[in-house]
Amino acid sequence: MTTHFFADTTLLLGRSLRHITRSVDTIITTTIMPIAFMLLFVYVFGGAIDAGSDSYVQYLLPGILLITIASGISYTAFRLFLDMKSGIFERFQSMPIARSSVLWAHVLTSLVANLISVVVVVLVALLMGFRSGAGVLSWLSVAGILVLFTLALTWIAVIPGLSAKTPDGASAFSYPLIFLPFISSAFVPTDTMPGPLRAFAENQPVTSIIDAIRALFSEQPVGNDIWIALGWCVGILVVAYLFAMNTYRRKIS
Repeated sequence: MTTHFFADTTLLLGRSLRHITRSVDTIITTTIMPIAFMLLFVYVFGGAIDAGSDSYVQYLLPGILLITIASGISYTAFRLFLDMKSGIFERFQSMPIARSSVLWAHVLTSLVANLISVVVVVLVALLMGFRSGAGVLSWLSVAGILVLFTLALTWIAVIPGLSAKTPDGASAFSYPLIFLPFISSAFVPTDTMPGPLRAFAENQPVTSIIDAIRALFSEQPVGNDIWIALGWCVGILVVAYLFAMNTYRRKIS
């Protein structure tokens, strides 16, 4: 059964990735907004923002990476919605394939597409002056956090992708996720914020993830941030996965 699941998922993943390669503009589009934010904040606002760093792009990049992923997962919901409306799920059900492999193919496609977008954003940041002396282990840790974050948000995206009534409704859920880093330590230290806003910023998931990535990039002690970040990512992933699978079972029953 496990071999059957992996074989089916691999086959359907190939189908989804072919759709991505035929519309490269999808990946380009998801990277334009984060890159625009990075250019705007570094070159327009950067001189007026004191983030305690010699180079503002050093401080900014972790938050931009999360915005990149939040932008990208809206396309997962959109592609899933189109598959639901096209009736392809019904056709898949008539075939001898593992039912969950259909969802996992979309999720893994999202992971691949978002990692490509993240790499593009990092390359632009390097051109803008971003530098890190972090070792291989630190970079792998950053990659691991971003993978978990992408999977967590993608499984959230699956829910509106399956249940939305319109294409706009399927992708609109990502807007609050894109906005969340703005109320965090992504752009300025949280201690510059007024009381209630600071309390929210310091205790929401994005801040601990950003702080952990920033510490890994700058070779600073990570402290508890990395465990809090991993806890948030894994917790959101598990809850979103359970809700998504429950929604999927109701839809195909």
